[in-house]
Amino acid sequence: MVKHQPLQVYEKQVFVSFVTGIYGCRWKRYQRSQDDSSRWECTWFFLLCSSFFLLLFWTYFWLVAQNDFNEFNWSVYNLSGEWRDETIPILASTTVGFSYITFLMILALFHISLGQQLNLYWVHKIGVLATLLTTISGVVSVDDIWGDEWDILFISLQATAPFLHLGALATVTAVSWLIAGYVIRRERTTFQVIVLLIYIIILLALYLAPLMFTCPCIMDRHGLRPRPDIIGRRGAPMLAPENTMVSFNRALQHGASSLQADVTISVDGVPFLMRDHTLRRTTDVRKIFPSRQFEDSSFFNWTEIRSLNAGQWFLENDPYWTADTLTARDRSRIANQTVCSLVEMLRLAARANSSALLSIRKPPPEHPRYRNWFMDTLWAVQKAGISSKRVRTVTWTPDTDRGRVRGLQQTAHEKLSMEEIKQRGITSLTLHYSKASHKDIQEYLANNVSVTVYPVNVPWLYSILWCSGVPSVSSDAPQVLRKVPYPIWLMSQNAYNFIWMSSDLVSLAVVVGIFSFQNYHTIRWRMSGMQNCNPEQIMLSAVTRTSSRDVNIMKEKLIFSELNNGLSSTEELSLFPENGYVRYSHGGHNR
Repeated sequence: MVKHQPLQVYEKQVFVSFVTGIYGCRWKRYQRSQDDSSRWECTWFFLLCSSFFLLLFWTYFWLVAQNDFNEFNWSVYNLSGEWRDETIPILASTTVGFSYITFLMILALFHISLGQQLNLYWVHKIGVLATLLTTISGVVSVDDIWGDEWDILFISLQATAPFLHLGALATVTAVSWLIAGYVIRRERTTFQVIVLLIYIIILLALYLAPLMFTCPCIMDRHGLRPRPDIIGRRGAPMLAPENTMVSFNRALQHGASSLQADVTISVDGVPFLMRDHTLRRTTDVRKIFPSRQFEDSSFFNWTEIRSLNAGQWFLENDPYWTADTLTARDRSRIANQTVCSLVEMLRLAARANSSALLSIRKPPPEHPRYRNWFMDTLWAVQKAGISSKRVRTVTWTPDTDRGRVRGLQQTAHEKLSMEEIKQRGITSLTLHYSKASHKDIQEYLANNVSVTVYPVNVPWLYSILWCSGVPSVSSDAPQVLRKVPYPIWLMSQNAYNFIWMSSDLVSLAVVVGIFSFQNYHTIRWRMSGMQNCNPEQIMLSAVTRTSSRDVNIMKEKLIFSELNNGLSSTEELSLFPENGYVRYSHGGHNR
């Protein structure tokens, strides 16, 4: 007689159920499988990995591009004609997409480590595909609208490369557990050898990667130059409307040593401050002169320009999310701002004993002041009473106009060779940070050419330029740079070499230890399996490569074959969960 006992006793596997349930909606034990994943599911895993790495790149790009968010919004405005903070939806969607794909990636790695079959749920497949296509379209759009911004990725590596290297090294070292399990615990195949070789190549590349780093802040602290001066670019446009008196006052209050402004010449010869070609974005020209809102600002006379409000837009649009921090008094002052003239700004600079950097836009050929624009600017400088030695001008074009301007320091906003600088009589350069390499800066400084780099709005960029020896930077955020009294990190070459070598040796030791551990336990498991095998176990082990359904059928056949052989009442049949093997006992003795 057969005693009725449970054929299978299952232990609760809460973690495995959670992993397989979230990833593939397989919450029950019978829904799971430890068979090899199909090619179709491996393809989806490849798409998941591609989405993860693309989103990782995309997220890093927007983190370092924070320095130029204002430039991005301005570029979009020039295309659409409407001012909006386009970075908010991009950052929100990137955060959600990256979090979602990272979570799925972690679940997939847990599947591999637990030996579970990959089976991505169809809802997640739609989500992965939608995220991948959205990210690709975002990359293409940014390349079309803001293609020059990709340079910041390489520049940011000057500040982040040592830390990214340590993070990547830790990640690849941890992945060695999965690689070792995949290569050692299975039968040898050509694909396994390829996977192992790729892993070794990546690991060696990471070990040697610091040889390619160029980090200005890896230097002797005794060689650090004085803190770069901060120039208020259009004042402090994050705290007050750009190119207004309130904005310039705010910049001086937050430690700016100089002021930079964009100069346009009115139709009656008055230099005033305006960045855009039209007055639509920063004034209420739509309300006062609706029929002329798309007209070039230089074709307005000074009386018309002065009648426009230049502050209300800042309170209504809140372009930098700072309007809520303003006091009632500040809001009242900003709401009554008008377009600032060049004379007013220069007088403020003279009273503060600071200098001025002027970016002058030459009027179009049909403008009445086309041939006299430089004389109008000189007249404003003389009327303001500021020393001409404290005024620098840029974008004087063509170069023949430079000879007519005497007494003012002349600078160029393009990268030039030393021969060209001497020929043009230029004493300083105002360069975009993407054009100012560490090597070029050192060459200019060695030849007594002053360098101003723009725009610099975040501490990490300010720090690497400080370590490079830049004398001054032009910033939209002087209030942020004011809080950087020292480079955010500074390390000697010997100290970094020690960290580099130590991390490589620790990583190598961990990887070797993991492979040795996996290999030892695999050999031990195989030997113990051979010692404890009975004929039934050998038969079941021979079909380990078959599907779980076939194994279960063979187990059932084995059970019923024993029953048909005639078990006595004292014989006890049970199926133990250990190792998935069937055993029965007769008279207390196991077979």
